[in-house]
Amino acid sequence: MSQTVRTRPEGSGQALSKAYDTALLDLDGVVYAGGNAIAYAVESLATARSGGMHLAYVTNNALRTPDVVAEHLTELGIPTEASDVITSAQAAARLISEQVPAGARVLVIGGEGLRVALRERGLEPVESADDDPAAVVQGFGGADLPWGRFAEACYAIARGVPWFASNTDLTIPSARGIAPGNGAAVEVVRIATGAEPQVAGKPLPPMHRETILRTGAKRPLVVGDRLDTDIEGAFNGEVDSLLVLTGVTDGAQLLAAPPQHRPTYVDADLRGLLTGQPEVVEAGDGFRCGGWTVTAGSERLELEGDGEALDGLRALCAAAWTAAGQGTCELDGGKALARLGL
Repeated sequence: MSQTVRTRPEGSGQALSKAYDTALLDLDGVVYAGGNAIAYAVESLATARSGGMHLAYVTNNALRTPDVVAEHLTELGIPTEASDVITSAQAAARLISEQVPAGARVLVIGGEGLRVALRERGLEPVESADDDPAAVVQGFGGADLPWGRFAEACYAIARGVPWFASNTDLTIPSARGIAPGNGAAVEVVRIATGAEPQVAGKPLPPMHRETILRTGAKRPLVVGDRLDTDIEGAFNGEVDSLLVLTGVTDGAQLLAAPPQHRPTYVDADLRGLLTGQPEVVEAGDGFRCGGWTVTAGSERLELEGDGEALDGLRALCAAAWTAAGQGTCELDGGKALARLGL
């Protein structure tokens, strides 16, 4: 796939909720954190919805079913139907259904989300490598997933059964901190078997295809907090993206982003859906956004001016990404980010 290398965040004269028909929203770090709604999320999503924007919730977590996710969001004050939720389990189930006979048995290493998704595609979940499965699928199974489940996967894969993974996120946020994600569990099986799974979830194309098939979006906007899943997934799907700074990505990571991790827009939180986006323009040897001007020195990014911190960050992105081209910016942006409080 050949794409123009993004060298600055884009501006928008329209509110993003008007410029795009569907928001494809990540959940943890965007809508909620630790199960609780992030500040401004409920109100912002309600306003976007009332203005005609379709809201869809796209998650790599294959443990919870769409019904459970929708119930959680509704309890937070975000009315949601199960059909508004797209999971990596659904993407994996579709991928499997295209490669095995109808009604085939599939060995499940994971939770209820995978089983429900497989049944939706007419496949039969089984629990043992001795049940003659036509495929193995592995997804996040929660903290209580027994170690023996990995052995079942290894037994089946050693017999030549194809292996699928819902996603390969190495970590997952929890109320107590960062915990191992499905990617860590996938590594256990990979090391033991030497095999490579087919992966369905973000940032890979099967997940984007699933969201478009289920939402019917014509002009979608991916909204996320992670560069390597949400933003890269938008890049791979050749659609626009909004990075919100309520999750795992900080200013330094954003400045160092390679082309596939550079979002179309950057904003503090989901209020960014309800506004236009300021333009970043060339200013002499640098870039200006709002009251800030940034130039790339020989060793660091130089920030001058004052105004909204986010405008300064957008100008910093333009200088850093332009200097980096198709690579990663190695200029020091620490002093500039500290001045912006980022």
